[in-house]
Amino acid sequence: MGKGPGLYSDIGKKPRDILYKDYQADHKFTVTTYTSNGVAITSTGIKKGELLLADVSTELKNNNITTNVKVDTKSNLFATVTVDEPAPGLKTIFSFIVPDQRSGKVELQYQHEYAGISTSIGLNANPLFNFSGVVGNNCVSVGTDLSFDTASGNFTKLNAGLNFTHSDLIASLTLNDKGDTLNASYYHIVSPLTNTVVGAELTHSFSSNENTLTIGTQHALDPLTTVRTRLNNYGRASALIQHEWRPKSLFTISGEVDTRAIEKSAKVGLALALKP
Repeated sequence: MGKGPGLYSDIGKKPRDILYKDYQADHKFTVTTYTSNGVAITSTGIKKGELLLADVSTELKNNNITTNVKVDTKSNLFATVTVDEPAPGLKTIFSFIVPDQRSGKVELQYQHEYAGISTSIGLNANPLFNFSGVVGNNCVSVGTDLSFDTASGNFTKLNAGLNFTHSDLIASLTLNDKGDTLNASYYHIVSPLTNTVVGAELTHSFSSNENTLTIGTQHALDPLTTVRTRLNNYGRASALIQHEWRPKSLFTISGEVDTRAIEKSAKVGLALALKP
């Protein structure tokens, strides 16, 4: 466990990963290769029903500067330049999308032993300003996430969160959607030897008075094969098995079924990621 509270996006991240990461109903294929001068080229293809989406991205690292450029099948170009630690604990990220002229954005991240701050502002006449901050340590932290639209003069995001971390468990509480949604999540390591973990998330909407409870588990069948399952109170059950058949290369099969309507077809997703 690293020192410091991290960033606001780290609050509840591990429970979310257990419950949602790598679950999908599509077919995804990713291949990464490296050129002789160290440029990483990643090609990704996703089949969503009858629709086929693809993109190609290149990543170049030069000292503490990382440049990533991605082009997709809709002729959009995504560019991100990251400068890591121009000063201790500081990271600068510049990103934009072509041809979207309003997409330019500059983000600053600063992590300290007792604080984590991230601010971003759009590079246009009426920018969107975002600020998130966390104070505390690697055991207890509290933070907020705000977004202000200068065009309308309104806050588009008003979130707050609390995070508690112990050696084998993480508990988080967040208030989202301008106070309309309360989210509580839990992550507990049952057995480090078999990477057995349980996670849960309870979401309550004040406007609709609805509750959503999702429970998930993770277990390593062997050092290279992991199984995860999840179930929510609406009867949707999901499972995945992920195998690292060679270093950094993963094969994942996931599926979902509605236990209240078994007659409906189950959703099955496949993902293959190849890295040298």
